[in-house]
Amino acid sequence: MSDTPSPKFLGVSTGLPTSPDEAELDYVANPRAGQLYLVRFAAPEFTSLCPVTGQPDFAHIVIDYAPGETIVESKSLKLFLGSFRNHCGFHEDVTVGIGQRLFDEMKPQWLRIGGYWYPRGGIPIDVFWQSGAPPEALWLPDQGVPSYRGRG
Repeated sequence: MSDTPSPKFLGVSTGLPTSPDEAELDYVANPRAGQLYLVRFAAPEFTSLCPVTGQPDFAHIVIDYAPGETIVESKSLKLFLGSFRNHCGFHEDVTVGIGQRLFDEMKPQWLRIGGYWYPRGGIPIDVFWQSGAPPEALWLPDQGVPSYRGRG
């Protein structure tokens, strides 16, 4: 895809965006366009803020997608996810919002996100979203994050 611009953030010292709305995601041409394959990003130390108390919330985020014409550039994704550190949002809004933004902008064949949130008020919350049914021949491994067990 020759009209896809070069990544803006690679090789450049870049500060963390102050909010998800300010964060820019870069996309580059899929080097294996036309092939069906799965890409996984895992962010085991994701943080955002509780919209009620302002206290930090912690999650293990797993993003799986089958690329279309573009792939997301990983440094821009890292900066985007880091921009949530000072963002207030409920677990559901944050998880689904990340998945929808990536899907809407990148236009992959398929995308799913799992947000495995650590307990708030003694209750762990897991949030899942996907863009639709996965392509039939796509290999989908388990996301590999066990249910929360506390100190058990």
